[in-house]
Amino acid sequence: MTSRILFVCLGNICRSPSAEGIMRHLSQGQSLTLDSAGTSNWHEGEPPCPQMVRAAARRGYDISALRARQMSRTDFGRFDLIIGMDGENIADIEALRPAGSGVPVRLFTDYAPETGMDHVPDAYYTRDYDGALDLIEACAAGLMRDLTRT
Repeated sequence: MTSRILFVCLGNICRSPSAEGIMRHLSQGQSLTLDSAGTSNWHEGEPPCPQMVRAAARRGYDISALRARQMSRTDFGRFDLIIGMDGENIADIEALRPAGSGVPVRLFTDYAPETGMDHVPDAYYTRDYDGALDLIEACAAGLMRDLTRT
């Protein structure tokens, strides 16, 4: 069973910490280990961006205590599933994959095909924090359905 999940985006200050926070909320009572990281180190040690913290808080998700970190090759040994927010994240994740690692890497929107989206747009650039959260909530709900089926 998948019990350790890493969410990955570019800077780890919008999409992936939101995914982590929403999944923490949805999975209360489950034995899941959840974390998030970025493919870059631009914001290492920083909290999520204030606009996303406020947008998430309006929906009941507290992501303010999370801190950005950069994904590393060792994450392939620490997690059962790694989820990227867009195709570029997936390519960057795969570039880090150690030889012989069979850890699945999936696109988050694979869990919400009904949305018709092939990626979670980066709210840091689009400034559409609520739109990103709508999509992340749909993907998280799909991921929870998938996890509870297995």
